[in-house]
Amino acid sequence: MADSTLYRELLSFLSGRARTDEPMKKHTSWRIGGPADIFVEPGNRQELRLIVSYARNRGIPLTVIGAGSNLLVSDSGIRGIVVKVGDGLARIYIDGDVVSAEAGAKLGRVAAAAKDAGLGGFEFSAGIPGTIGGAVVMNAGANGSSVGVLAQRILILSLEGDFSYKSKKDMNFGYRSSVIQTEPAIVVEVAFACYPREKEMIDKEMAGYLARRKASQPICCPNAGSVFKNPPGESAGRLIEAAGLKGMRIGDAQISTLHANFIINLGSATARDALKLIDRARDTVYSRFGVELQPEVKFTGHN
Repeated sequence: MADSTLYRELLSFLSGRARTDEPMKKHTSWRIGGPADIFVEPGNRQELRLIVSYARNRGIPLTVIGAGSNLLVSDSGIRGIVVKVGDGLARIYIDGDVVSAEAGAKLGRVAAAAKDAGLGGFEFSAGIPGTIGGAVVMNAGANGSSVGVLAQRILILSLEGDFSYKSKKDMNFGYRSSVIQTEPAIVVEVAFACYPREKEMIDKEMAGYLARRKASQPICCPNAGSVFKNPPGESAGRLIEAAGLKGMRIGDAQISTLHANFIINLGSATARDALKLIDRARDTVYSRFGVELQPEVKFTGHN
């Protein structure tokens, strides 16, 4: 349960929205998750800074999310303050060949803005959900590229409440990873280096990627994208399918019959259901093939 005094104090300096006992299933692409004690959507980066400092000074747990597109939240929810970096920090700027976007901007919107300006580079991202902040933290990618290839200058907010810039080198981008995963901070804005390209060529390439995504992934059902990272030289989905798990169901969570590296919510799946399937897939693949699958999705609120 939320602390009413804490809630009132937060409201006193926020132009954005704040709610108590907010169901997190409303804010994850899996449509799974219990309540957040206090859920806040800052209206700008200064409010974000105030919230971070407020939580730190009072020793209150702080969880930061974007679109929740690769997140599994516990059925018991999240204690403390959950900050959603969304519409209040979603501006996009274009200066020459550089596209800058705040962390709450959707990756698809940024790709569209780049295309409209005749700038290539974001074609690989066609159909990838989520915000710029989450995409940078995860180094989201597909089709042979990732956001880390384009990212040049990243404004971050430390958990102590200080703004600073990181370079591409500082970010140590890797396969679905960045330094932010081991040295937690909040992405605020990112500058991407793009290049001139005809809009028709961009459209054609992105349409091809979208068509393949629609044909091979269960986009019709709530899911969190790829559940596991692909092992070196291998496909997590192929291993799960070869282990005979495609279509396996626990409660309302099911390993997709279209792509075995996706777990879909058939209606009222719980985090417990999804976790059981994740554990079953990891254990069975390891038993059959000696390969230990590493989760790509992130877990929060779990003991």
